Amino acid sequence: MDRDQLGLKAPGRRRPRVSPMPYGRLLLVALAVAGCAARIIPPSSVPPLAAGEAVATVFLIGDAGAPNPAGEPVLEALSRSLADRADSTVILFIGDNVYPLGLPDSGDRSFRESARRLKAQLAFARQVPVIFVPGNHDWDRSGPEGLARIQRQGRFIARESAGRARLAPADGCPGPEPVDIGPGLRLLLLDTEWWLFPHHKPGEGSACAAHSPAEVTGRLARLLEQSAGRQVIVAAHHPVLSGGPHAGYLSLADHIFPLRVIHPALFLPLPVLGALYPLARSFGISPEDLNSAPYHRLRAALDSVFTCNPPAIYAAGHDHGLQLLDRGRPPLLAVSGAGIYGHEEHLMRIPETRFALSKGGFMRADLLRDGRLRLGVVMATRTGEPREVYAETLPAAGRGDGRCGGGGERTAVSGEK
Repeated sequence: MDRDQLGLKAPGRRRPRVSPMPYGRLLLVALAVAGCAARIIPPSSVPPLAAGEAVATVFLIGDAGAPNPAGEPVLEALSRSLADRADSTVILFIGDNVYPLGLPDSGDRSFRESARRLKAQLAFARQVPVIFVPGNHDWDRSGPEGLARIQRQGRFIARESAGRARLAPADGCPGPEPVDIGPGLRLLLLDTEWWLFPHHKPGEGSACAAHSPAEVTGRLARLLEQSAGRQVIVAAHHPVLSGGPHAGYLSLADHIFPLRVIHPALFLPLPVLGALYPLARSFGISPEDLNSAPYHRLRAALDSVFTCNPPAIYAAGHDHGLQLLDRGRPPLLAVSGAGIYGHEEHLMRIPETRFALSKGGFMRADLLRDGRLRLGVVMATRTGEPREVYAETLPAAGRGDGRCGGGGERTAVSGEK
């Protein structure tokens, strides 16, 4: 047996180079596993929406606050989708309208870029009415300047759009604020960051219609009761259920490379720290995560209101993907937080998952002539083409007699074109 076979270095010869631990290959495996968990598309074809069938339309798009300055594919897909819009159409941006810290003062060096990001969304107001719902990043990412920044964003939106767009609820108020899109479709808008925000915010003595969580839920319950006979979408930035990171579902890559939460380019393998980070997220270390105590109170309050006279859909963003979740009772839970191409996150299939896709895109709710509500999921391609990959039809709204905890059967059709 020679020295090489014994693993010893022979004089004058170089041992074959042995590559270090293949972290690159490990990363590819991790991302592949994450992709398998994230991309869930049920297998049949989606019938297109017939021309003239919709009498009112609302586009639901969240977390669009960092559009690519060279051209944002998701916003381009949204623009192309407006070509066949109904007469009554609204675009609803569901929070995190300006990453990373909302709209700073005009003297701040980041103001110009922040304003550009918001203006890219405001451009749609030249075509149709646009409404922005606040998100946690708009409130200074829950920082001490949150109230000032969300109020500044509201003034900026109103001024730059000449009144064609607005922030709702505005001025840091929690809502709910009703918005009617024609006679048969109503939006009830909430600022859920108001519930979670740890610093000064409007309360007693403010001009808000509601000043406490009990007043917010009481007003929401009354508006839902008064909306009998209409299709209702309650919209806010924070979901009540998700299969994404804010619910503690992180990818294998997140376990191995936990510093990517600071910056996506920090591919430094720290498997021990990576095991602790997801555990902390699952226990709700951040108030912005579904398992935190403040978030639990928010979810419980909304679920209590939805027990009777539930809306057809509760629409949110926050987790960066496209999800439809069904708990066996209304409302259908829509998480549309994929407003930036390439900004998607890992999604896990949970028992309530009806559809999930970790791709950039948005959702479209159409009130049909027969009173049903059609909800479509639209994926944006890299070139900005819209592709509807899933659709679900909800029954016509009741008249207030039997919607308490009830609801009709849903018809779901799906598939990728």
